[in-house]
Formats: sequence, C-alpha cells, structure tokens
Amino acid sequence: MLLIETHEIIKIYRLGDIELKALARVSFAIEKGEFVAIMGPSGSGKTTFMNILGCLDKPTSGQYLLEGIDVGGLNRDELAGIRNKKIGFVFQGFNLLPRTSAVENIELPMLYDGFSAKERTRRALRALESVGLEGRGDHHPNQLSGGQQQRVAIARALVNNAPIILADEPTGNLDSKTSAEIMELFLKLNNESNITVILVTHENNIAAYSKRIIKFLDGSIVSDEKRIKS
Repeated sequence: MLLIETHEIIKIYRLGDIELKALARVSFAIEKGEFVAIMGPSGSGKTTFMNILGCLDKPTSGQYLLEGIDVGGLNRDELAGIRNKKIGFVFQGFNLLPRTSAVENIELPMLYDGFSAKERTRRALRALESVGLEGRGDHHPNQLSGGQQQRVAIARALVNNAPIILADEPTGNLDSKTSAEIMELFLKLNNESNITVILVTHENNIAAYSKRIIKFLDGSIVSDEKRIKS
C-alpha cells in the first residue's frame, strides 16, 4: 500500500531578487512499513524534503499525496491535524520541555485531542514502556541520559499511534553505543509494529539500519537503493 507519493516537487526560496532552488522535480513513493534513510551533503535538499513530508512546509509546485490525500489542498488546521495524527517527529536535539516530567512530555500531543488526564497518562506510560523506560515517567530531562531523552522523544512520537515517524539526525547528539541502541529501537518499531520510519542522516553506519537509502544532491534524488536485510 502506497503511503507517500510525491510528483515533480519543486521548492524555491526567494531572497530579494535571488532564487534558490532547494528541490528540483523530486518524485518518489514510499510504501507502508518501509524503513528509509535519506542522505546527502549539507544543502542537498534532504531536510527541505523532510519538512515537506512532515507538512511543516509546502512545495513551490508539484504534488504530495499522503495516504492518497493531496496535502497541498489542505488548510492550516487540517495540516496541523495530520501532523498530530499521522506523523511522529523525532529531532536531533530531543525537544523536551526541561521542567516537565517524561510522562508529561509524552502527553503533549494529546492535550488538544479531548483525552482525559487519566487516559493521557495511561497512554503515555504505555508508550514509555514500549521504548524500554518503564519506571522513569516522573524523571525530568536533566535526570535522564541523552539516549533516555531520545527514547522519551520517540515515545512522544508514538503516543498518538501515528503510522509514520520522521527522524531528523536522531543520533546526532549521541555516542556510538547509544546511537546503536536508538537505531535498534527504530528497527524494532518498524519490524514489530509496521511503523514507517523515514530518517535523515549523514552517517553511513546509521543508514545501514534502514531497508532503503535515498541520496540527494543539489535538490535531486541521485540514487534510490533498496537493501536486503539479513
């Protein structure tokens, strides 16, 4: 089942009289349950493309279909709804509220969905358990290691049962051992829960966990390789 389709996506940034083409006619598709790494040097367009996939930005032209819905035709509230229901975001810097417990950080995506406080806590604790941090719900970010903070961020991405995780350099602030643990967690979520994982990375050893590697250069896809995992 096709989850994501893009057709001839172009993104142009204008700075006065200067035009910068960040994406140049990018077309591709991702099926439900894939694990995709997006790679490329700085300025290649990979982060711009991820922002469009995450409904954080719109293309200058072209079409983006998410579960068959033309995202370009949606208004601001509808886009916010998609970000909340369909996509879980994981960032390099964790983006946790420092004076808020792990459980309360995980509850944030549910605050505007009408869940009771009891239901929010129940779901947050379940998400925390799914990333191996049961018993740490009352800990604040400064009481957690970097890897544990990223696990909390992943739990927050999972709490609304979003079918897609978009991860932008999710191991960029972690040491090699912790990075491997986080990538094994993404792999487990992909294999056992059929969650579609799309991550941006510049590290080959991180991309090696994926089942498909897409490489960008100068705003275009220059290679798209499906990998056979043993």
